[in-house]
Amino acid sequence: MSKILYIQASPREKRSHCIAVADAFLESYRKDHPNDQVTLLNVFTSNLPVFDGLVVQAKYTILHGQQHSREELAAWKAVEAVIEGFKSADKYVFAVPMWNFGIPYRLKQYIDIIVQPTYTFSFSPAEGYKGLILGKRAFVAYARGGEYPEGTGAQNFDFQKPYLECALGFMGITDVRSVVVEPTLGGGPAVAAQKHDAAVAKAKEMAKSF
Repeated sequence: MSKILYIQASPREKRSHCIAVADAFLESYRKDHPNDQVTLLNVFTSNLPVFDGLVVQAKYTILHGQQHSREELAAWKAVEAVIEGFKSADKYVFAVPMWNFGIPYRLKQYIDIIVQPTYTFSFSPAEGYKGLILGKRAFVAYARGGEYPEGTGAQNFDFQKPYLECALGFMGITDVRSVVVEPTLGGGPAVAAQKHDAAVAKAKEMAKSF
């Protein structure tokens, strides 16, 4: 039995194209893996630790083996709990909309929490940076209001897909499969519906080999 962590990065829920595609992916996946456990984490409704001054101070005092306060320890324990929740999964499913050419701020907060030295990556002068989450795979459903196809120049404004794949790869998750729904706004409702349906069909097919 595998553990799937399903990370939703949209507050729109049932009105979200990326969540609809990710839901369809999981529905298809469950047909072949009925005993796998799926844990849902919506970054907008989850109580994520705020990466503020206390947490930053806790990070450097604790990771550097320095004297730390009780408050710093408690703050860092909350970060460690989120990291452990992420690392404990065997596979990952993401639903990610594009906001202002990038990812929603709450997903960025989540990534800032989990990308930590000695937990999800390591560094040494001899080897440089190495991801520590190995042998795992991810599926990402992306949604964008506009279109950003390669070779048009528009891809230069896409800081959504490249950033997330970079962050996952930095942690060692290099087997990343994805489906993109675009445009959800730029072409009007009829085009959006057509692109939505095509993405759902593609996601269902991709789930069979996940």
